[in-house]
Amino acid sequence: MDHDQAHRHISKSHPHMGQLIKRSRRYAITPSLSIRPFDALAESIAYQQLSGKAAATIWGRVRALYPKTKWLDPAKVLATPDERLRSAGLSRAKTAAIKDLATKTLDGTVPSGRALLRMDDEEIIARLTQVRGIGRWTVEMLLLFDLGRLDVWPVADYGVQKGFAKTFRKRKLPTPKELMKHGEKWRPYRSLAAWYFWRALDDPEKARSS
Repeated sequence: MDHDQAHRHISKSHPHMGQLIKRSRRYAITPSLSIRPFDALAESIAYQQLSGKAAATIWGRVRALYPKTKWLDPAKVLATPDERLRSAGLSRAKTAAIKDLATKTLDGTVPSGRALLRMDDEEIIARLTQVRGIGRWTVEMLLLFDLGRLDVWPVADYGVQKGFAKTFRKRKLPTPKELMKHGEKWRPYRSLAAWYFWRALDDPEKARSS
């Protein structure tokens, strides 16, 4: 996918944005054509409020409960005793959330991957946030990284707030309301703005070598 037009649009918005893009690892997210919402959201739930390494260990144990399967089966997850999921490292709240996700996948509240591709962003957010433990931010990450949507603007994300403050040399973090207003200048490519604010927090040497 060619993102040149998007990069030009963001770069022209302010010299600081142009400089940030030049020195950062380039945005190159493409939509996944084989997304399974149940798997993606279950993993997101497992990762909530944990470091990447700890979450990956727990998620690996959860997946090991269902060997020889590429995709999780919501019916099998629903039939799994809570104690088995808890023994893999999931908290009581996360176990309940994943069970609710399984229920809402089976009853059609959570759309199929193919259906998601045809839906607009706000429609997807409205549907998926009906699941216990799934908030707007979690769905925004799905939209941005899995579906490759170009105009996702996660104003409540701490990294985006911090990257914005660093890029524009602000002493205080912007509020979500302030970020929403600033984001207007980056439409319809706000996903790229978010990506580069995350990159603003990367180690400079690592960013240059990527």
